[in-house]
Amino acid sequence: MDGASNLKKVWLLFVLAIAILGNSRLAAGNNQYAGRKLDDEIPDYQSSFSLITHCSMHNLILGFISIDCGGDEDYIDKDTGIPYKSDKELIDTGIVNTIPSDSSGNLARYLKNLRRFPQGKRNCYTLRPEQGKNNNYMIRARFFYGNYDGKNQTPAFDLQIGVNEWVTVNTDDGFYHVIHVPLTDYIDVCLVNTGQGVPYISALELRHLDNSIYHTAGGALTNIVRYDIGREGDLGVRYPNDVYDRYWSPLQFDDWIPITTNSTIYSHSDDNAYSIPDVVLRTAAKTQNASIPLNLYWTPPDSLSKCYVYFHFAEIEKLEAGQQRKLKINLNGERFLVESIKLDYLSPQTIVQNNPPISGKRLHFSIYAAEGTKLPPILNAVETAVLKELPNKPTAIDDVEAIMEIKKRYRVTRHWQGDPCVPSEFSWDGLSCSNKNPSRIISLNLSSSNLTGVITTSFSNLKALQSLDLSYNDLTGSVPEFLAQLQNLNTLNLSGNKLTGSVPEVLQKMSRDGNLVLSVGENPDLCVSDLCNRKKKKVLVILVIASSIAVVLVLLFIFSALAINRMKRHGGMVTKSIIKSQNQQYSYFEVVSITNNFKTIIGEGGFGKVYLGKLKDETQVAVKLLSTSSYQGYKEFRAEAQLLMRVHHRNLVSLVGYCDEGEKKALIYEYMANGNLHQHLSVTNTNVLTWNERLHIAVDAAHGLEYLHNGCKPPIIHRDLKPSNILLNEHMQAKIADFGLSRAFATESDSHVSTRPAGTLGYLDPEFQASGNLNKKSDVYSFGIILFELITGRPAILRGPVRNNHILDWVNPLIERGDVQNLVDPRLEGEFNTNSAWKAIEIAMSCIPSLAIQRPDMNHVLAELKECLALEMARGRTQRMETVGNKTTLRIPSKMIHLEYESDTAPHAR
Repeated sequence: MDGASNLKKVWLLFVLAIAILGNSRLAAGNNQYAGRKLDDEIPDYQSSFSLITHCSMHNLILGFISIDCGGDEDYIDKDTGIPYKSDKELIDTGIVNTIPSDSSGNLARYLKNLRRFPQGKRNCYTLRPEQGKNNNYMIRARFFYGNYDGKNQTPAFDLQIGVNEWVTVNTDDGFYHVIHVPLTDYIDVCLVNTGQGVPYISALELRHLDNSIYHTAGGALTNIVRYDIGREGDLGVRYPNDVYDRYWSPLQFDDWIPITTNSTIYSHSDDNAYSIPDVVLRTAAKTQNASIPLNLYWTPPDSLSKCYVYFHFAEIEKLEAGQQRKLKINLNGERFLVESIKLDYLSPQTIVQNNPPISGKRLHFSIYAAEGTKLPPILNAVETAVLKELPNKPTAIDDVEAIMEIKKRYRVTRHWQGDPCVPSEFSWDGLSCSNKNPSRIISLNLSSSNLTGVITTSFSNLKALQSLDLSYNDLTGSVPEFLAQLQNLNTLNLSGNKLTGSVPEVLQKMSRDGNLVLSVGENPDLCVSDLCNRKKKKVLVILVIASSIAVVLVLLFIFSALAINRMKRHGGMVTKSIIKSQNQQYSYFEVVSITNNFKTIIGEGGFGKVYLGKLKDETQVAVKLLSTSSYQGYKEFRAEAQLLMRVHHRNLVSLVGYCDEGEKKALIYEYMANGNLHQHLSVTNTNVLTWNERLHIAVDAAHGLEYLHNGCKPPIIHRDLKPSNILLNEHMQAKIADFGLSRAFATESDSHVSTRPAGTLGYLDPEFQASGNLNKKSDVYSFGIILFELITGRPAILRGPVRNNHILDWVNPLIERGDVQNLVDPRLEGEFNTNSAWKAIEIAMSCIPSLAIQRPDMNHVLAELKECLALEMARGRTQRMETVGNKTTLRIPSKMIHLEYESDTAPHAR
């Protein structure tokens, strides 16, 4: 049996089909894609999508969220192997309906049920992808009406993505998809009732895409159409052939000559960043001869639409020696989008027309054979999309998290869906918001809302709140003093509850001074008179006397304990535990087992060594073992243990457990597979961090530091922030580590803490070195130095043969000259966005003034870094820059050709 015949039989053996009934129009978006006669010949999505290969799938596909709206249980789709989850625990509104049996015979399972929303103007699903914000996602909403309500009248309604309009749904059978980079860790998909029928949805799917593809100049991509050129028949292609579960519809015209190959095209190679499926690239179409262009027509939604086109090529014909197919692409017969494309055998290549996007009533693309070649033009696949502007910004994230915690804590039954403030016509009942950007919650009325329990601290996170009404509920406990921390609060109504104790003096003073309208009546056990204070003072005197006696006894006990402890330490016996924790405690025997008898050392510090370990559930961990010979290590160990017991954040390395057994003391942390930032920035590291990765690391580290400064009560100063203390997990998510030198403020009002010198040379705050006064701005200075290391790829201290230089001595002259190209790490080879780089440089400069008072707070640094990252994500393209004399030119990367560029010019010195 020859190879081709054998391959054909294997191919036939694994052919499967899935019924994806949908209205073709490709579209679900009123998008019409035209090839020569394409306006009249749009393939129908009621055709099935073939699965050329079908491997057994795990129950979880990384980066996929698939929701069966109205489904009653979780399951794995039999045709694709994709797991679908019922939405019954994901949304608390809507009514489930089933498609009649006479309409559902050949339907995929996720189309046999639906959830409709007869109540409420807006109903939302909230997707929380594991990869979080600032990542690229394709989101697809499916709709199959099936006359479920017997009215035989398809409803029309709007879809929103986050706080912006997505599309109007007006099909009885189809889907809509959007490519979107969210600025939050969650994505709301909302159905909006426009009075033209009851909104409904059959399925909702999210697919995580690589961040290097489908870039836009801000906004999202909609009206997306994909064609597998040269494929004949009705069968299209999707997952598992397409790793992103995109739909590719076959397209072939009579005057095109289809060509195909059985040879393997390595569709997941570096040359194919878009991961176009091998089966799609193995088909193509060409014209009769080199003098005839291959023409495609596309009619956008309107003449002002900003359109994006992606041409996918691969040479699949075995040419004679010395021959090579060369192409050029023309738009509307007026200008060339690209004048030279060279195709290599079985090597994929993508031509992207996205900067600037194109517009027009009708777009005519012609693919020509380049001059001097006798081979006709070919095309393997094409995608088109339309830019959707996203003008609305979501409510401030701290307010969103706070109000969602309040909703969950008190099980608020009001119709609170989607963003609490934006768009304003859908703001939550009982809320008033500012019209700033971003919006803030300024008024909250939860009167008569059946609230029970104590007043949660989440209210204190609504920093812009001016009015709070919690009257006529069943709230218990005391009136919390933290309400006085809301600096803008001018009205507080706690009447008609079951509050006890006394009203805090600070709130009473605010009321007496006319700064707060305070209502606390109808709380039978709540005392607001002066008598409360006199009783309180009398009790306080008694407590002071009793406390004084107790303090003397405690001091005697402490001195005795210290003496005993000192003797035991010198005698080699430490029996008293230093740790009180809710984390799991391990015996020293278990630590030996976890580390495989301390087999693999992965780090070392003043405290001792760090070992690689593995728990019983196969989870990898890092085990920090305290060395009994290290006095300084012991103090660092104890400080880190005590701090990590009470701080928890996704950008701080978390504590898994501890061992506290005599002299044997260990801390067990989550394992960070990609080591530390210092290793990645080292000149010996061959895997150079991309500009995008560097910005993500900076944002992650800023999140962690901002939490220590502003999210902890009292605030915490790290004191030793440097690249080796910023660790990276398997997803390259950055987390701050090594809190051995960290200190907490005595009180929130303290402006500084005077302490002994600590930290690492090169990152130390100059003001701290001079005065010994430590504050949050000391960490900000260290963070600024780390930013410069990320930008330049150089260490904080540049070692020289005669003297060492600080990185600031090197960067300052370049910044003054506006020389961004020589300032940014040369290992990036110019693959960075100039505007984003300048923004990062400005942020770093703001962190490093000699006077701490001139440095910003970390919340400001974080906000600026997010904008910097948004610039990079929005611009979304890599550029190679090389300088010729005084002129800046752009060199196109060989693996990805962008059809048109705008040259970035360096700003003047700032």
